[in-house]
Amino acid sequence: MSDAKTPWGGRFTGTPGEFQQRFGASLGVDARLYAEDIAGSIAHARMLAARSIISTDDAVAIEGGLLGILRDIEAGTFAFDLADEDIHMAVEGELTRRIGEPGKRLHTGRSRNDQVATDTRLHAKREALRLFGANAAVRATIHRLAEDNIEVIVPGYTHLQKAQPVLLSHHLLAYSWMLARDAKRLRNAYKEADALPLGSAALAGTTFDIDRGMVAHELGFSSVIENSLDAVSDRDFLVDLTYACTLGMVHLSRLAEELILWSTEEFGFITLDDAWSTGSSIMPQKKNPDFAELVRGKTGRVVGDLTALLVTLKGLPLAYNKDMQEDKEPAFDAIDTYADSLRAVEGMLATLRVNAERMAEGARGGFMAATDLADYLAAHGVPFREAHEIVGKLVLSCEREGRVLQDFTHAELQAASPVFGDDALATVAIDAVVARRTSEGGTAPGRVREQLALATAALARDERWLAERTGSSAVRRGGRREGEVLR
Repeated sequence: MSDAKTPWGGRFTGTPGEFQQRFGASLGVDARLYAEDIAGSIAHARMLAARSIISTDDAVAIEGGLLGILRDIEAGTFAFDLADEDIHMAVEGELTRRIGEPGKRLHTGRSRNDQVATDTRLHAKREALRLFGANAAVRATIHRLAEDNIEVIVPGYTHLQKAQPVLLSHHLLAYSWMLARDAKRLRNAYKEADALPLGSAALAGTTFDIDRGMVAHELGFSSVIENSLDAVSDRDFLVDLTYACTLGMVHLSRLAEELILWSTEEFGFITLDDAWSTGSSIMPQKKNPDFAELVRGKTGRVVGDLTALLVTLKGLPLAYNKDMQEDKEPAFDAIDTYADSLRAVEGMLATLRVNAERMAEGARGGFMAATDLADYLAAHGVPFREAHEIVGKLVLSCEREGRVLQDFTHAELQAASPVFGDDALATVAIDAVVARRTSEGGTAPGRVREQLALATAALARDERWLAERTGSSAVRRGGRREGEVLR
């Protein structure tokens, strides 16, 4: 057996061996919670002193020691001991080595159960804000790209078959609205994490006369969790954040797929910047959309992260169980993968070149004015199903003869139906096809400009929400400013 010190040594005559320590440790994963752990400990110590549970001198010593540890960790000079089970024991153990007896009083009135729940909620809030900002950056880039190409027409597809022409800006804004919904999910995940579990102790609360409201205020939580059992065992907020990352990745994957398709020689609608492409080790001519493919590929692992987290939680009885140690790795992986993917997509969009002529050429093919011819007949009294059949026969004729709808003469249209008037040929002009889609949310230029204004306003609201929380950050590293006296 190892002689490693444990926080429960009084009950045991032996300690875990090297394998057990390694198997049971989480320091390699939860070390990233160091700032939250230190902030939570400072707030807890201040509260203990304010309630006369520990002395003010002890609280000052604890805060000074913790701030010193924070500086060392952020400077990269802190030596983590792999024998420490987790970040909580690593910080507390070092604190006691540095300041002695006061460090041993820090854990009064709390458990690692409510401590880790607090750290994780603080971290979830901080990461939700980081992802929210990255999401906003992608949306802003989409809006600039839409504005710069406001009159460019591109083929619209269903079933990957040409369907109807749309403005490129209309197509791009569809992704802006997807990302706006992702931002709403991130905002909700932030809200769900914004409640304090500290003070619940192991599961039943504590006998000490603590002030949970004070700690909540110190740490920027809007409320305290009402039930101590729920406080230490709830990870719904982490599922919410991981789900937001997962669906966000699905949306980025769809966008990445279109970037991949559009950059092929067959499409040629866009050219990705060299900085966001790679070559081949054997084929000198190749320019591969590897980063878009990686976004698409990494989506699978994030879907797996969500599944892993849900399965970990699904059979747990109240309250805390060691299984919960496994909640962080999938959540952190989903967060980091989504953050990196947002950055990659923003970089690709910001630097790609739009090949407007190739898009216009594509929009002229595929009989994409066929619906407009049918609508013309329907508007002149022909039942739509009959109009559909008439135009379908015209399309079949074009396919057999290698023509497009724009090649028809007025006489040929009248041969198909005498209802076609002199203005029928104007119906099939691609610009006119786009311009006639004037319904709310349609692709007519005026409607797209309205939509761009709405999307820009929605983004501005989200940016204000973010600024309100990052300007006076609710997650403060190390509590108050260093040197600020305890009151």
